[in-house]
Amino acid sequence: MGSTVSELLAPEAPVLPAATSCPESEGVSLEVHVWGPDADPDGFDALADVWDQIVDRSGSRAFFMRLAWQKVWWHNLGLGERWITAYRRHDTGELVGILPLYRLTGDDSLHDGRDQLSIVGCIEVSDYLDVIVACGWEDCVYRAFLDWLEGPTAPPWEVVDLCNLPSSSTTWQVLPVLVEARGLSVRVFQEDVAPAIELPDTYEDYLEHQVASKQRHEIRRKQRRIEREAEVGVYIVGPEHDLRREMGDFIALQKASQSYKREFMTPDMEHFFHEMSRDMFDAGKLSLMFLTLNGEKAAALLAFSQDGHYLLYNSGFRPDLHYHLSPGWVILSYALQYAIVSGHKVFDFMQGDEEYKGRFGAVDHPVMRVILEH
Repeated sequence: MGSTVSELLAPEAPVLPAATSCPESEGVSLEVHVWGPDADPDGFDALADVWDQIVDRSGSRAFFMRLAWQKVWWHNLGLGERWITAYRRHDTGELVGILPLYRLTGDDSLHDGRDQLSIVGCIEVSDYLDVIVACGWEDCVYRAFLDWLEGPTAPPWEVVDLCNLPSSSTTWQVLPVLVEARGLSVRVFQEDVAPAIELPDTYEDYLEHQVASKQRHEIRRKQRRIEREAEVGVYIVGPEHDLRREMGDFIALQKASQSYKREFMTPDMEHFFHEMSRDMFDAGKLSLMFLTLNGEKAAALLAFSQDGHYLLYNSGFRPDLHYHLSPGWVILSYALQYAIVSGHKVFDFMQGDEEYKGRFGAVDHPVMRVILEH
């Protein structure tokens, strides 16, 4: 049905991109370009050739700010009016920042009916969002963004809600200072944690040095037991598979595993997962792993890969199939092995403080939120 465990855990390591140097921004003014809800072409299409280049030049390199994710989220889950702003150097025309927003009013607003601007992707299913700013241009772009908010080309607003800012973002550190200097109200607070593991060169090093001894024993015991009591297979979905069918099986496992996941996976969300998985697969970012026991799919794990980070997005398992063999834990241990041997440097569990993440040695990183009001 796919690769053996040993075959899967021996791929070639990816080549990671080189670090980007930071430009000088002092003394350079920026022009703001705006694509409102009626723009044709819209901001996504107008900036398609350069969008991800700016993400790659940004400090946080937030995965969910990439164009493919932004478009599929908006087209499936977006509400209200979309407003995309881009920031270019006045002297050269070089693009140094992008901020995709959407506007909610009345009953749709999450802030007591007040006119609200939020980053496209906020708040659910996009774990990391940010203002997209080329490294070194943060202060300039934030100032230009505030100028736009207070100027005539911005839509009416009462609240700007910037959610899901990763710990590496400068937005929650720098922007509030600039906001307060203009006499606007701003709140900065931690909304969640994102546990992550710094990966060593080998799986054995990980177990020996980053996992508590009791947990290390449990991981090894469960792997040995499942491989002793069942015929184990592990594979990652590739071009030879029917992605839509595989995603259907993943969704079924996800819904079966826990009641809150079943409630989360509405028909609209199922449609989003199918569309998103196709776009992420086509972009070379999707890692959809299945664990089979005696030929049946027992557990699945959906992740993304970017810049040496393995981003665990969602998972599921069948409680009625070999539950005593802990298939959910075992597939996670296989995913960690795969992430290490394929050259990833970070295993990111993303948002959520579930206890099992700490047991696997993950360290919490804050996820922040900035709310502007006037």
